[in-house]
Amino acid sequence: MGTRHTYRVIVRGVWDGLTDEARQRLLAEVDAHGLDALRFTEEGSLAYDAALRRFSYRFVVVCDAEEGEEMAAMIAEERAEAALRALGYGHRDLTSSTTDMDTMKINDRGRRAAGAASRR
Repeated sequence: MGTRHTYRVIVRGVWDGLTDEARQRLLAEVDAHGLDALRFTEEGSLAYDAALRRFSYRFVVVCDAEEGEEMAAMIAEERAEAALRALGYGHRDLTSSTTDMDTMKINDRGRRAAGAASRR
């Protein structure tokens, strides 16, 4: 097994073919799935609004760096599919964007400036 990397993946999609029951459940829980509730987690964090057009899921995926962002995206999309299917929520058009947290550059200059400003 090679080096393991941690990826943050955002899976986006469109609600499609929602039953009346599914719509009622989603609308009843809409406040718990707003922007304030978003977290990157292994099980995923679902976000949507009351219009019930689009949604996003945020995941943390750990996999071999050799497999890279493509594998992380595929794993996250599979997790989203499984979770939505288990809940009975119809959807389509999944896309994803992935960030490798182990290679992401930190803006140290911005941190130093913020630290200097707080010491004034």
